[in-house]
Amino acid sequence: EGKGALHGVPVALKDIYCTAGIPTTACSKVYANHVPNEDATSVVRLKAAGAIILGKTVTTEFACSDPSPTINPWNAAHTPGGSSSGSAVAVAARHCAVAFGSQTRGSVLRPAAYNGVVGLKPTFGRVSRRGVIPVSWSLDHVGWMTRSVEDAALVLQVVAGADSGDPVCVTDVVPDYLTALDQGSAPRIGLLKDFFFDNADVETREHIESVSAVLAGAGAEVVTLSLPGSFAESMEDQVVIMAVEAATFHESMYRQRANDYGPMLRDLIERGLATDGLTYSRALERRLAFTADARRLAEAVDVLMTPSTPTPALADLTNTGDTLFQGPWTACGLPTITLPTGLAASGLPLGIQLATDAFDESGLLRHAHWCERQLNTRLLPPGI
Repeated sequence: EGKGALHGVPVALKDIYCTAGIPTTACSKVYANHVPNEDATSVVRLKAAGAIILGKTVTTEFACSDPSPTINPWNAAHTPGGSSSGSAVAVAARHCAVAFGSQTRGSVLRPAAYNGVVGLKPTFGRVSRRGVIPVSWSLDHVGWMTRSVEDAALVLQVVAGADSGDPVCVTDVVPDYLTALDQGSAPRIGLLKDFFFDNADVETREHIESVSAVLAGAGAEVVTLSLPGSFAESMEDQVVIMAVEAATFHESMYRQRANDYGPMLRDLIERGLATDGLTYSRALERRLAFTADARRLAEAVDVLMTPSTPTPALADLTNTGDTLFQGPWTACGLPTITLPTGLAASGLPLGIQLATDAFDESGLLRHAHWCERQLNTRLLPPGI
């Protein structure tokens, strides 16, 4: 009694979350001496709920593409993903119960999938980003990794809600996510195969078919849906938007300290600086069309399902993995969760990705919790 919902729970923060009096470096030389004066809104709410902030986790530089030194606990020769690599590994290795990341394209869902943990990206605007170092103001989402869907719901209950410090944060009343978890029955699942199966390896496709069969056997209705025509351009448009908005944030620092930036981030900023207004505007316009189409697709079923990633974690430490499967849900802002559902022949984690209509986190978490119970998969890296 009198204790917060996260009393005593150890939480780690990606090193882009501002913490008063504690360095927040974005793992970049440019911010090496950056010590904020106040906590990010999410950090304020975590502390108010009794969470213990353990410290910062490694990120790729400024939450972009240059790989971090983080080691995948499943196999050191394979990427842990990014940009929230340290957060995913911290939860997978049982260093903490919760670790916060961020997602501009696939930076929560992909590393969560690669490391065999739950990753939640709420709807754009559901959780404040005040005090989180940005990449792209119109794409950035706060998200986190946990060991279970229930834990992910508990964290959302704590950090969701209005914040005048983030102009896109909605003022809607926050639902009771935890009570809703056990209120659902077997869902109607929309399986998206075109594009996703075209770009997945054979083992991933077979795994998703197997998962679908298990869920159908437990009572779910699994139907195959087709992607809208606007989907095709959404990923390239996302890169255009991200580049321009990253350049907007970094321009003055970049002009003075270009040599202190990593090569991939330099390329992104240069692309943004070179992009004309018409190209950016058209990308934004097409993104709105795709968002409307994606919402209609989500409304046709209880929950959408895809593979979490095209393959298990890549055996390439110069690459954090492909954002193909996560990026579309960031572009349209729909709430999305990844669940670990098994192991590949290589011993690396595989997973499913679920999405619902905007601001239906209650439905997303309820259906994810149902799937989690039917599949009954808990993954632990070797030696941990």
